[in-house]
Amino acid sequence: MTIKVGDRIPSMTLVKATSDGPQPVETDDYFAGRKIALFSVPGAFTPTCSARHLPGFVERADELKAKGVDEIACTAVNDAFVLAAWAKSAGAEGKVTMLADGNGAFAEALGLTMDGSKFGLGKRGSRWSAIVDDGLVSELNVEEPGAFSVSSAEFLVGQL
Repeated sequence: MTIKVGDRIPSMTLVKATSDGPQPVETDDYFAGRKIALFSVPGAFTPTCSARHLPGFVERADELKAKGVDEIACTAVNDAFVLAAWAKSAGAEGKVTMLADGNGAFAEALGLTMDGSKFGLGKRGSRWSAIVDDGLVSELNVEEPGAFSVSSAEFLVGQL
């Protein structure tokens, strides 16, 4: 079943990429009492993710926060070390929190997976964005396979 507007983010553990190394993050605690702009990419360092998706959230971080977002977070089926390196190379440190879903359990629990096997990627999280307000999904924008429009930072800013 795919998560939808009005649903609660599932209770589970993600791994936050920090300068001190990977830190476990409980979703119940992370999303509680805050408004989070959350987006998912199929993979760090992949073409659209690196050229457009993450950079859009870096560029619009101040605008999102001015509209009431407490934190911007990116999730991907990558490990925290890869996400930390990607954040550093993209200038996202301090602007976008990287939440690793290394085994894809979060993407699976949300019902938002894709099969990238024909590209050698295996099962990944699909491309989407959401506003999560105190643990509840208030906006959800899931891309069609191969598309990039409704999950962009620009589109999300327009929903706030």
